[in-house]
Amino acid sequence: MSSDERREEILAAATRAFAAHGYHGTSTDAVAREAGISQPYVVRMFGGKLALFLEVFASVGERVDATFAAVVDERPFDPDDEDDWGRLGHAYKAMLADDPMLLPVLLHGFAAGAVPEIGAVGRRAMGRIFATVQRTGCTPDAARDFLAHGMLLTILGSMGAPAATLGGEDSPVADLTRCTFGELLTPATEALASGS
Repeated sequence: MSSDERREEILAAATRAFAAHGYHGTSTDAVAREAGISQPYVVRMFGGKLALFLEVFASVGERVDATFAAVVDERPFDPDDEDDWGRLGHAYKAMLADDPMLLPVLLHGFAAGAVPEIGAVGRRAMGRIFATVQRTGCTPDAARDFLAHGMLLTILGSMGAPAATLGGEDSPVADLTRCTFGELLTPATEALASGS
């Protein structure tokens, strides 16, 4: 296996470990066990836990940005057309369904933002994503509202609200979940459940 392939394998293992336990709850030893290699090898390749987490978190932010950019670049986008906004939102939901580890890594990264280096990566990612959404021609307020809706999807998914709602929970949060996920409630729940 080439060093590039090994590096990608370690990053995938680190993504799983950080998704499960966050930055503060994951050690380089846990990443090494997940990857089936020695802990010194992880440290030698990445320099330590912080550098490894920064790379994983930045990669997830870049993936979100690339997902939105692909939709914006795919064909003309009318910021007054709900269907175009639907395409953008569906792309985010499909990305999370494709790789359920992304959602918890995002949340753990934002939650660990008090660590200066992690906060800086989170701010850069959010800034790039905001700029990409603004490329639709929308107003800054519309871009903010779109991102706020996406963060609400992320938070509701992380707390298991879709599964609880589909399981029959009757509460104000279930109402919020139904109106937030809409017709994608069942597929979104299946995708989120597969990552836990």
